[in-house]
Amino acid sequence: MQKQNDTRSWLALAALCIGVFMSLLDVTIVNVALPTIQKDLHDSFSDAQWIISGYTLAYASILLFASKIGDLFGRKKIFMLELLIFTLGSLGSALSQTAWQLNFFRVIQGIGGAGVMSLSMTIIATLFPPQKRGIAFGIWSSVVGFATAIGPLVGGFLVQQISWRAIFMINLPIGVLALIISAVTVGESQVEQAGKIDWAGMVISIAMVFCLIFGLVQKENHLEWTWSNPHVLGYLLSSLILLVAFIVLESRLEFPMLELAIFKSSAFVGTAVAGFCLGASLYGFFVYLTVWMQDYLGYTAIQTGIRQLAISLFSLFLGPLIGIFSNRVPKKWLISAGLMLIALGMGVILNVVSIHVVFGDFVIGFMLLGIGNAVINPPLSTAAMESVKPQYIGMASGTVNVFRQLGISFGVVILGLGLNEGYKYQLTRSISSLNLPTQIKTKLSTGFSEAGPLAGNSVLKGVKSYFEKYQVDPHVFQQLTKGIFAAYNHGYRNVLLLCISMAVIGAAGSLILTKRKK
Repeated sequence: MQKQNDTRSWLALAALCIGVFMSLLDVTIVNVALPTIQKDLHDSFSDAQWIISGYTLAYASILLFASKIGDLFGRKKIFMLELLIFTLGSLGSALSQTAWQLNFFRVIQGIGGAGVMSLSMTIIATLFPPQKRGIAFGIWSSVVGFATAIGPLVGGFLVQQISWRAIFMINLPIGVLALIISAVTVGESQVEQAGKIDWAGMVISIAMVFCLIFGLVQKENHLEWTWSNPHVLGYLLSSLILLVAFIVLESRLEFPMLELAIFKSSAFVGTAVAGFCLGASLYGFFVYLTVWMQDYLGYTAIQTGIRQLAISLFSLFLGPLIGIFSNRVPKKWLISAGLMLIALGMGVILNVVSIHVVFGDFVIGFMLLGIGNAVINPPLSTAAMESVKPQYIGMASGTVNVFRQLGISFGVVILGLGLNEGYKYQLTRSISSLNLPTQIKTKLSTGFSEAGPLAGNSVLKGVKSYFEKYQVDPHVFQQLTKGIFAAYNHGYRNVLLLCISMAVIGAAGSLILTKRKK
């Protein structure tokens, strides 16, 4: 009988991992398809960015809410509902005929993806006894790391070989399969004796996270805006006010949305800090890594994805081994070691960044990032669960996922600011050295600055046509091209330095705050 129960648990884990793989794949898979979608739907670049931002916004806002309603009404029930929502959102995205329709269904996808991600952690904690939980979370974490890194490869292949709609249609058979396996194998978790449901806390928590992420997204989409811009500062201040209101409300309720006592556990706080820094450093970095490889090193989407397998394959194969190992070693050492390996990998890449860099120069850095990602995720998941009382594991998983997602959003914005600042500084120096009239140099500087580092290489194509039309010395264009590449690299070094700093902070925070379970 025990053997059958074990088999059923591992099949349930497979269903949970399939759902998580889908939800995380759609975080990165759209990046490579964005130019094609923009062209096909006749959308502006700033509006097209909401195809990514809308998913992120809904995903982060619903994470904590999904965990709570799973605790209240049954985790299996809500997990399957969220999986169905995600699958239907994928169908709607694939059939969308306008940018507005696609953005709407991407939000639906984000709502479903949040529940799938958050509840999967909680269900795993109840499916497996402590002695097997490490390997279970190791497998789950392998899927998390693999899905995050493999997105560009899968997206590039589907877009080039079929259509951008295929990146959403592929979720339909996978979603149906996960639903069927979940229905058969996942048992219903014991739910809380809820008393009165804290609807006010639920609404405030969603609004709080929404305002914070939306403010960061506004800054990300308009890097020229300052932090004091009303469209940025207004949302961030609103989030702060809602946070204060949320804390006051939750501290006075008998049945709160979030039990604030979990933050009295220094181990939980250390885990949350590590999750935030992991999101801000490694996962935020993937956005700028993909741009660097495709737009400036000249790799296609598929070539980029294949090379990034040096990161994702380590995450896939090492995760279960680290999960087993985490039962024997204090988790704070593994979490800190994982973040330090990520910092070391960033350092290797930083050391070789140049105009003439090739894959062989930074593949060791990729491998270190993959190993670090594999080392940190299994103990991070289990440490979050073990740092709180059993009745709070749903809250703990949802909260840690919120911190990780906030870290990603924060990282993308902060890294973007660092990239932009370094890019503009070097851009001015590069263009000023060109043998061109001052008026033309001013126009070039303004044009490239407004386009920003993510579009600099694309703008070069238009400038090349202009130079050819007016028979400008080709040598000048070659100098300009090198100058734009050098400008991106200058900003990219800022990105890497910021990633290293955040990874080291996370490692130190985990080491200091996370204590071994007694």
